[in-house]
This record gives sequence, structure tokens and C-alpha cells, in this order.
Amino acid sequence: MAEDRGDKLSSAGETQTFEQAMERLETIVSRLESGDVPLEAAIELFQEGMTLSRLCGQKLEQVERRIEMLVEGESGLGRKPFAPTREEGNGD
Repeated sequence: MAEDRGDKLSSAGETQTFEQAMERLETIVSRLESGDVPLEAAIELFQEGMTLSRLCGQKLEQVERRIEMLVEGESGLGRKPFAPTREEGNGD
């Protein structure tokens, strides 16, 4: 069954929403943390989770590229691409 899920992910991964991928990823993490998963199943879940993690990262990058901030300048309102500072998401 996990193989079917992996096939669905690779073929439908582009149509899966960020929220759907995150929800599945949270389910996988919860199952792995429970410790009640046989080794072979845990490996398959881990692989699926890594694929979902990459998918979420790619979707976030796409959104980040699309976000534009309105900036008020001397000549009125203008646009500039969204560019977060490294300190915002660093947590240090």
C-alpha cells in the first residue's frame, strides 16, 4: 500500500496543495514518533516524508517568488519583490 501512496505522490505531487502535503507529513511524523511501526514500513514512511518535505519547500519557494511588497517611495506607490531578511526565520 505504501508503494501505491508513493506512486500517487510522484504523479499527483504537483497537484497536491501545500496544506494537504503538510497534513500528510504531520501524520507520518506522528506515526514514526509513536514507535509502533515496523522497520520496513518506517523506512517507506520516512521516504514519503522526505518527498513531502521537498514538495512543501518547493511550494514555499514558489509562493515567496510571487509575493510582492508594495513600497511607498518618493514618486508614489511602487512594487518590489518580497525578500525576507535572514534574521526573520533564523530563530537565533
